Amino acid sequence: MRIAMWSGPRNLSTAMMYSFGARADFNVMDEPFYAAYLHATGADHPMADEIKQAHETDPNKVDLACRASGNPHLYMKHMPHHMVDGFPMGWAADCVHIHLIRHPARVIASYAAKREAPTLDDIGFVQQAELFDQIGGTVIDSTDIRADPKGILRKLCDAIGLPFDPAMLSWRAGPRAEDGVWAKHWYNAVHQSTAFAGAEGEMPRLEPDMQAVMEQALPYYQRMAVHRLE
Repeated sequence: MRIAMWSGPRNLSTAMMYSFGARADFNVMDEPFYAAYLHATGADHPMADEIKQAHETDPNKVDLACRASGNPHLYMKHMPHHMVDGFPMGWAADCVHIHLIRHPARVIASYAAKREAPTLDDIGFVQQAELFDQIGGTVIDSTDIRADPKGILRKLCDAIGLPFDPAMLSWRAGPRAEDGVWAKHWYNAVHQSTAFAGAEGEMPRLEPDMQAVMEQALPYYQRMAVHRLE
């Protein structure tokens, strides 16, 4: 089985990668198209030059890497906005597709703490909804996972035809060899964790400019949320 897990940033995606990586039967890949996206777009992201130096920037070579088999399974953490027009998608033809979503107010509040003033393009809601329309797949909400990790992960495994493994509920603290070089900027909190954090609290309050971005993203989130596992 090759899983493509699609998620925007600041959305429990690294914890989910660690969850699947804790299984003995999975290899994992961390955002394999990120460097190619930065190279193609010139996007001004933290550590952009270092990322492009450390990771593959040719999307066709990334395509070949994403076709590799796992151990016996492969879990790939992808962001939909990394798939620039013209990037190959042939690798995805026989993947199991999962879409991880989170309310945009929570995403924006978390993202803004790491990179100032995110735009709608930065958080990937439009691209993810469009991708879901094209390829379908199973939808899960990070808020539901945090409220009931065992229950939702068991339902997810059932939905994709994979036996549930209790090893998915915890992992060792610290970085992983599979982490992208960007981990030192983005992953400090998850590196201190050993399991999924508890249920989320009240919705964060946003500054007016970020509230405007949230309102743009919300219809795309809602469009996918109606399909989520519960």
